[in-house]
Amino acid sequence: QVQLVESGGGSVQPGGSLRLSCAASGSTFTNMGWYRQPPGKERELVATISSGGSPNYGDSAKGRFTISRDNAKNTVYLQLNSLKPEDTAVYYCYARTIWRPTEAYWGQGTQVTVSS
Repeated sequence: QVQLVESGGGSVQPGGSLRLSCAASGSTFTNMGWYRQPPGKERELVATISSGGSPNYGDSAKGRFTISRDNAKNTVYLQLNSLKPEDTAVYYCYARTIWRPTEAYWGQGTQVTVSS
């Protein structure tokens, strides 16, 4: 059974930083990453990373966020820097497996709030 468990969300002032973690279990994972859903808006891509470590960033993340992964721990990280109020959202971990490559798995979400 695939499980994705996120941690690291919280409240921070504008300009601050947070580091999100997502520990995956139950399979062998290919692409992993993060999406977010701001209040009243649709879910959007933040960043994904291949099993080989190649990142792909959404427009909102470029230059401020960094995605990385530790394949030995099946864990993906998202470093959030220079946070802005518009980064406030629920951040969801995402993963695909080698056994069911067309199916996306999601974590329960972690809240990030940026406010002064």
